[in-house]
Amino acid sequence: MAYVLQMDFNMEGPFGDEMAEAFSGLAKSINDEEGFLWKIWTENPDTNEAGGIYLFETKETASKYLDKHSKRLAQFGIADVNAKIFAINSKLTGITQGPV
Repeated sequence: MAYVLQMDFNMEGPFGDEMAEAFSGLAKSINDEEGFLWKIWTENPDTNEAGGIYLFETKETASKYLDKHSKRLAQFGIADVNAKIFAINSKLTGITQGPV
């Protein structure tokens, strides 16, 4: 069973193409995380929020990454991170064409 990690936090930017350029190294490094399958990057410049939806192989690898990334965000001065881990219902997700 795969697990989704949902994270969001306040961030002053950058957003859009500037965000893609600034965080491309981070994006590449996430590919090397244990149990990582994919990430959808999220942003809302109108509300100064960013985050992502991640898919991990196990709840343990999602939790491990959440701890690591929360510490990394704290180093950037982002301490208030909203995060949740969910199990995926593969049967229903398949019906609605989810990529799992």
